Amino acid sequence: MDALKTIACLLYPHVMSLDLSGPLQVFASANDERQRQGLPPFYRLLVLAEQPGAIATSAGFQLVAEQAWGKTDPAQIDTLLIPGGLGEQAQCQNKPLLAWLGAAAPQVRRLGSVCSGALILAAAGLLDGRRATTHWADVEQLRTRHPQVEIADDCLHTYDPQDPAGNGHIFTSAGVTAGIDLALALVEADLGRPIALAVARRLVMFLRRPGGQAQFSALLTPEPSRVPRLTALLEWIPLHLSDDLSLPALATQAHMTPRTLSRVFVQELGMGPGRYVERIRLETARTLLQSAQASIGTVARLSGFAHAENLRRSFHKHLGISPQEYSERFA
Repeated sequence: MDALKTIACLLYPHVMSLDLSGPLQVFASANDERQRQGLPPFYRLLVLAEQPGAIATSAGFQLVAEQAWGKTDPAQIDTLLIPGGLGEQAQCQNKPLLAWLGAAAPQVRRLGSVCSGALILAAAGLLDGRRATTHWADVEQLRTRHPQVEIADDCLHTYDPQDPAGNGHIFTSAGVTAGIDLALALVEADLGRPIALAVARRLVMFLRRPGGQAQFSALLTPEPSRVPRLTALLEWIPLHLSDDLSLPALATQAHMTPRTLSRVFVQELGMGPGRYVERIRLETARTLLQSAQASIGTVARLSGFAHAENLRRSFHKHLGISPQEYSERFA
């Protein structure tokens, strides 16, 4: 067989331990599954830091780096992962690391981040013009500090091996356990769906959450203090999902002109009224499907989609799966 594919993960002071150990365990479990099938291991796991040795994580315990990244040839790395954590800010100012990442990017087959590790990639200039996500609590920081990055603030990861835009080469994932979903997607791309599903079963996980799965529903319900001009309307919308929620109807309810309402929505929520209403309806449908207490037709009616086909289109557009598949995975 070919040489083992090296999966390298960065370690630095106050890293989030699960950002590092979670994805690495997925690759290790893939090796285990292959061995159960009489096949040789596929991955070699490597932990890199500024200097080899033990480093304290944000949890207080230590993890051990085997090599210094500065003395590692990126051409020998297949996949390089950058985790997040409390120490991420210092690494965003670590000029030697950022320069090494910039030099490594064209040499490694895949370069990705977990959680707030996206801020490190962005600081290295590697996300400019790219679609990227991160932990929901760090989205605004990423958007403010790196306006040239296209923010995908409501998905688990941006990895897509079929994407001609390059999201199979450089990609990001959302908060903490989303790194495990990302690692499963990488394993599936490398070894096929059966191995990825076997790993998920061994780890007692969802078989596979799609990358477009929303990471945190509270993104749809901003605090009133953040949207003072829209507070009353945002509280009214979820109670009237089956009503006419067109722009003119919303403008009448808000006592604004349609043009003014559209401008205020974009200013305060970063999206237009139509998109916001669709996301609220989608979130409501997700909640109903997770409770497994209503048919898909009833869910469509209660969440304001009116017909199951409208619900299906919205699910495929935003989540990449059908309502039926969502119900089977998450109910």
